[in-house]
Formats: sequence, structure tokens, C-alpha cells
Amino acid sequence: MNDPVNSTILLLDIEKYSERDDVEQAYLRRMLYDLADRALLAAGIDETRRRRADRGDSVMELIDANCSVISLLRALLTEVPAQLHSRNRRASASARMRLRGVVASGYVAVDGLDGWVGSDLNHACRLLDAEVLRNALRERADDFALCVSDQVYRGIVQHSHTGVPAEVFRSVTVDSKNGPLPAWLHGPVPAEHPRPASGRTDAAPADGNTLPAPQVPAFDFGGATVTGGVFGGTNHGIGGGTFSGDVRLGNGGGEDRR
Repeated sequence: MNDPVNSTILLLDIEKYSERDDVEQAYLRRMLYDLADRALLAAGIDETRRRRADRGDSVMELIDANCSVISLLRALLTEVPAQLHSRNRRASASARMRLRGVVASGYVAVDGLDGWVGSDLNHACRLLDAEVLRNALRERADDFALCVSDQVYRGIVQHSHTGVPAEVFRSVTVDSKNGPLPAWLHGPVPAEHPRPASGRTDAAPADGNTLPAPQVPAFDFGGATVTGGVFGGTNHGIGGGTFSGDVRLGNGGGEDRR
């Protein structure tokens, strides 16, 4: 295996690729590679300064660290959306392509079988697979969602170079096997509606709305369970409440043991 080399990492992935048939997948692959080539050439990165790995529904590019990351980001934010819009507006629904993209940097080694190895690459792949990036693409009218690593943001994006405005990137955190990964999403962060961690369905929802009360209340009076309806009349000494209707005490036998 060769020594790890510092590179810029570009990942592009097709949304819902596995839902297409073989003919559609073959078309989308050609479309993806052509679009990636155009974007990289627009950034001044020719084939001699990058290395590509084919992942079926996605491509991974290792780019010479001396190439301009600013030019790459500028091309991804302009060339890629324009190309997608131009192609998708003429395509049938099954042939339209929407993409997730990640730009990161780090050390990657390439072995004798052209396998790529490196924790920085692993982190970039986790960003590409992150739910927040998937949701961002799902909620957008356009066809491209981009995320950059924290290192790329702090080294490049936060300085707001021409064509790469920092103010449109939002901080996000991605869960991974190695702990939380900070990253930066281009555009608005998607609305998220996570289930309660406990798995309970009666917890307060994320939007603050109140859920309906349970249909079958239950009360515990020193071991006797009152379920369903309530006592008729006014009863003192039971939390000050008023109860009416049917009552089952204990195991439902109807006897009030005191």
C-alpha cells in the first residue's frame, strides 16, 4: 500500500438509485460521470490531477491537494445545479437525477488493488450518508444538496471567497460510530421530527403541540386500580377530584377492600 497522501475528497451520490431498473441505472451512471467531469473541468481540475473510484450509484474523487478548493466549491454551487436543471427538465420522471455531494479533505492511501483507505475518507462517507443531508435534498425543490467537512469550512468557506458565501452554510452534527462529526450544510437545515429516545408515543412532540389525552385513564389507590369511568357524586380525599361512571377496583372484582 502506498503512503497516505493529502487530498481533497469529492463524493457525489444519486438519490433513489436502487429504485430504478437496469436501463435507467445505466443512463444515470453515464449522466453522473459526465456531470462530474464537467464540474471538475470548470474548476480547472483535469484527469491528470484526480483519481476516480466507481461506486455504482456514486463516484469518489481524490483530487490533488494543490488544486483550488475554492474553484471546486464554486463549480459545485453553480455548474452542478445548472447541469442538473438543464438535463432534468427534458427527462422523464424515471430518468431525472438528484444528487447529494460532500467536499472534505484529508489523508488517503491507495493499495495495490486500488482500494482507498483512511479515516478522513471514512468520515467523508459518513457525511454523504447522513440523514440531515438526505433530508435536505428531499425537502428542496432544486436537485442538489452539498455538505462540507468542518476542516473545509474553517479553512476555506468561512472566509467567504467570491462565489462561496459563508452565510449560506449552516452548522450540523452527524452521528457516527466514532462519535459526533461536525459539518456544514449548504442552505437551510431540514426540519427534523425525531421520535422520543425512550420510544414512548406520549412524549411531547418536537413542534410543542399537545397530544390528546389517553383514552383509558388509570389511577392507583394504594394498590387498587381504577380504570375507565369514575365515581358518581362528589368524593373527598382522593386528590380533590370528582369522579363519575363505572369503576373497577383491584382485579376488577368490584369489591373495595379497605
